[in-house]
Amino acid sequence: MADIGVLGTGSYVPERVVTNDDIAALVPDATVEWIVRRTGISTRRWAAPEQATSDLAARAATRALASAGLDAGDVDYLIVSTSTGDHPQPPTSCLVQTLIAAPGAACFDINVVCAGFVYGVELARSLVTANPGTRALVIGADVYSRILDFTDRRTSVLLGDGAGAVVVGEVTGSQGIVATGLSSYGDACDLIKVVAGGSRVPASARTVADGEHFFTMQGRGVRDFVMEGVPTLLQELVTGAGLTLSDVDCFVPHQANGVLLRELVTKCSLQDAHTALVVDRFGNLGSASVPVALDDAARSGRLSRDDLVLLSAFGGGMSVGNCLLRWSR
Repeated sequence: MADIGVLGTGSYVPERVVTNDDIAALVPDATVEWIVRRTGISTRRWAAPEQATSDLAARAATRALASAGLDAGDVDYLIVSTSTGDHPQPPTSCLVQTLIAAPGAACFDINVVCAGFVYGVELARSLVTANPGTRALVIGADVYSRILDFTDRRTSVLLGDGAGAVVVGEVTGSQGIVATGLSSYGDACDLIKVVAGGSRVPASARTVADGEHFFTMQGRGVRDFVMEGVPTLLQELVTGAGLTLSDVDCFVPHQANGVLLRELVTKCSLQDAHTALVVDRFGNLGSASVPVALDDAARSGRLSRDDLVLLSAFGGGMSVGNCLLRWSR
């Protein structure tokens, strides 16, 4: 049976650069010094008024296909991971299908918030394994700038907009996906949420007036969840694959917060690996964080064939997705 791996990567971030000075002018009590000290973020990108999640996703997808040397018509499955889709219906993936002209692809969205891209990669691996010769396009894309509460400095300083994509298919040799670990902890689901807009709390004039469509996060609780749980899950993943964390060449984490990531790298003893970081330039990109960071590492020459790459995504739900792969590019 052929190995399944990454055939190509791509990413896109909007042109508008939002500086910490810009954020400090919008957010009460948020100074430039405070933002840098608490988040490690210098700038982030926000979508233009006419851009939606599908627009960003389509650009990332086109670049991933070019990287893989494929056309949109070669895509059999198109998976979009997002929690900020263009509309409640139809699926954003179907809009992307139209934008990139991939009429033969089966399309669907998944929403595992910031962990969703790794979930999408595992779904793609399963589909390609079950249907040899097929290819899947997996996209993580979010436009969080539209649901930020600028009276809440804990969250509004963190988030940006962007999209990243990979093409998943059969690879030669011993490269490809080595192991994947997915886990969810619903008892912590209140840590990250958007209250209104679903069937529990339908949209109304009251929910809009009360700000219930904004993204909310309990930062301390999220930090504790990540620092207490993710290192153990990463250790279990690599150990189960007969490897150690010291074997990892490149660590690609969710770009949640620059300060948090430095602590996570130390706690996981991953200091000797290259950590792919874009959070200082682009902020927290939600489900796009891991694929954008992966594409940045690939295009900057940080990744070489046979490198052991460790992806780690974590976010609302709460959910964690970790993936160990041997780089095949």
